[in-house]
Amino acid sequence: METFAEWGYLGLFVACFIAATLIPLASEIVLSLFILTNYDFTTSIIVASLGSWVGGMSSYYLGWLGRWDIVEKYSKLTKEKIKSYQSKIKSWDGLIAFFSWAPVVGDPLAIALGFFRINVYIVTSWMLIGKSIRFIVWGFLTYWGMMSIA
Repeated sequence: METFAEWGYLGLFVACFIAATLIPLASEIVLSLFILTNYDFTTSIIVASLGSWVGGMSSYYLGWLGRWDIVEKYSKLTKEKIKSYQSKIKSWDGLIAFFSWAPVVGDPLAIALGFFRINVYIVTSWMLIGKSIRFIVWGFLTYWGMMSIA
């Protein structure tokens, strides 16, 4: 984690990008490290949000490139089951992208949104809003924790 901090804001962006893909990494810890080492709070939140958003959109585009035959083969799901997921996701439209920050389900949601060709502009907006709110809340929790200890 300290390696990302040594790279400055670029390290924060890269850590958050990687964490927003299928590769597990705790971007919140990297953000906390930046806040605790007196990097600018607002800039850190913006960089973390943008890195996570770009990573999430890369998952969306990965899903966009997906093919039915590959999904059926590797997910062990039938086309009927996949279609039932599609109807649930389409009923929420791009609003479900708001939850792409969530652990465990967030990355598969982003991929599914791309796979089912949900409107990219709606997905982009809701994903950025969700990921930004997540880092704002985490940033204030870190700051509050730091102030209550001091």
